[in-house]
This record gives sequence, structure tokens and C-alpha cells, in this order.
Amino acid sequence: MSGHSGGPVTIHPVKTKGDLREFVELAFRLNRGDPAWVPPLKGEVYGLLTPGKNPWFEHGKAQFFLARRNGRTIGRISAHIDTLALAQPAEQGMGPGTGNWGLLEAEDEVSAQALLAAAEDWLRAQGMHRSLGPLSISIWDEPGLLIDGFDIKPTVMMGHNSPLYRGWVEGAGYRPVKQLLNYDVAIDDGFPPIVNRIVAAGEKNARIRIRKVEKRRFAAEAALIMGLLNDAWSDNWGFVPLTDSEIAYVGKKLKDIVFEDLIRVAEVDGEPVAFIIVLPNINELLVDMEGSLLPFNWARLLWWLRKPKSRILRVPLMGVAKKLQNSRMASQLAFMMIEFIRRDAVRDYGTTHGDIGWVLDDNQGMKAVAEAINATVNRVYQIYDKPLT
Repeated sequence: MSGHSGGPVTIHPVKTKGDLREFVELAFRLNRGDPAWVPPLKGEVYGLLTPGKNPWFEHGKAQFFLARRNGRTIGRISAHIDTLALAQPAEQGMGPGTGNWGLLEAEDEVSAQALLAAAEDWLRAQGMHRSLGPLSISIWDEPGLLIDGFDIKPTVMMGHNSPLYRGWVEGAGYRPVKQLLNYDVAIDDGFPPIVNRIVAAGEKNARIRIRKVEKRRFAAEAALIMGLLNDAWSDNWGFVPLTDSEIAYVGKKLKDIVFEDLIRVAEVDGEPVAFIIVLPNINELLVDMEGSLLPFNWARLLWWLRKPKSRILRVPLMGVAKKLQNSRMASQLAFMMIEFIRRDAVRDYGTTHGDIGWVLDDNQGMKAVAEAINATVNRVYQIYDKPLT
């Protein structure tokens, strides 16, 4: 991060393709020296930011901003409003009058705070009275500012940012409202005896079936799982329902990195009631691709996807139907799904570690599951808010 080179900071809304290119490229320039930063695929980033490609824009609107000094781009931010988030009950984190910001990158504190002020002005002009962030762009993408665990490379679908940003955001008047925890767990030696006993009891229970997904019916499987997700997470802080077109979009995006033995659905008496999604850590490959699949990275990626070896597997999503939450059956199903995948992962993928997140800091059930398998917190993300008076 370079210091001031003098001159005032000016803020510009992104209007042209060239502006958008600068918005995307800036993250690569500012983070290039950070050994823990994993460059995203640029195609994915453009997809996230483009109405017509990302179905979030069917119920949300966004304005992107660039900060410039002496004609040079030195910062960026997004400001956005999600009509589905506005319709949520306020006590669940979102709700009426709450707008969002995200995708912050900046060379220095002056530009960061000018960008935050521009995002707030835009939200105010849209009638918002509270600013909550960072979200890039939805709660389902990359929520939260990394505040702990900067030396650890993030796994697939996890955000990373400079340790300086926390002070800049808090200096702009933001206060923490929620922490998201990410856990690391060693899996090669198996889980503690109590977990194994719970799993063994479940394996003897004729009512319970833990099955793999079928890739040839992946669209239907994705719809089933995301429907369960909308139910399982509906009382969680920050929840915003996924729409049918978002579910289809996620299914299409994940299809290439989905393996049948890494996604499980739990059925009780023939009814699907829980699921777990586990992804190979594609970041192990992306780290030296500079954000592009061209010219030869396509071939590397396809070769790797045929039979990935992945030292770390990431668990981005897991859920149990609401009607079973807080029951003994819920934790039993969770342990069974985790253990069944663990066995396959160690044997077939050469995996030694699991990466589980995000877990809301008030999600006692999931924290208890993590502690029971001896998982430890290795990264902490924080979401902030600020009244817009």
C-alpha cells in the first residue's frame, strides 16, 4: 500500500466498460504483494458485477465507484440495495431501510473513507437509513471483512483483505454487528470416540439414509438442496432467500466443481431433511493463474477436475430442516454426513484438513458440532453497520 502522492481524492461512478475494467483490475494490483491473496478468475468477477449475468440483479441494484488521485485509480467500492433483504424482519439483521456496501479496495485511509462516504450518500439518496457491510454483493457471496487469520490462504469462495481495512472502516464510524467464524479441522485420523458412537448408532437406524447426489440429475438435486437451505437458514441472522433463478445459477456455476461423493443429502423416513456441500479447494490451483484461464490454465483446470487431489476441502453450506433443529437427530445427521464425506475424502482425494465456514457467532448448534470434532477457528470475518442520519 503506497502512501499519499499528494492531490485530492475524487470519486467517480463506474459508467463505462473501461471504468468496470479498472474496478476489477485494481484488486489485482493492490493485492499482488500479499502472499495470502488468491486471485479470483476475472470471468467470475465480471459475472458477479453484471446485470443479466448475475440473477441477484433481478431483485437488487448496485452502483460501483472508483476513487482517483491525479488521474490514477486508487480505490473502489460498491453500494447496493436488495429488495428481498429490505423485506426481511429487522431483528434478523437486514430489514427495511438497510442498504449495503462491499468490494472495498483502497490504497490509503483517505480514499477508503471517501469511498465509504460516497456509498453512504448513494444509499441515503435511495431512502436508506442504515448502511451494513461489507457484502460482495449478497450475503451468499463473500460476507464480512477479514479481521483475524491474515496469514492463511483462504479456500474456495472465501474473501481476503488487507489488515489495514478494519481501522479504516471503524474510523469511518462503523460498529461491529456480527462475526462469521471459519473453522479448520484435521480429518485424516478420524473424529473423537463420542462422534464415532453417534455415527455408528445412526448407521444402525433404518429410518436414516445418507445418500450421495446424482450428478446426471444435478439441476433437480441443486433445487432440492437449495430449497432445504432456504428452510434451514430462514431464522438465521442476515438471511435473504435465494430465488429460483439464483438457485439455477448457483447450480450451473458449481456443476464443474461438484463431486457426487462430496455432497450428501440425509433422508429420514424417505424425506430429505439435511444436506452438506463440500468443495475441493480450487484455490490451490488458482493461486498462480493471475485470474485467467488462458492460454493453458483451462487444460490444467480440466485435468485437475477429472480427479482432484485437494489437501483441504471446504464446507461452505450445511443445513438441517427447521422442524428438526435443536433435536438430537439434527446433530446426529450432521455428524453422519461429515463422517461419511471424511472417509471418502481421505481415501480418494488425499485430504488432510476440512475448512468449515461461515458459522455465525451465535449459531450454537453448529459451533457445538465444530467443537465436537475438534475444529478450531482459523479466520474471523466481521460485518459492520452505521446509521445514516
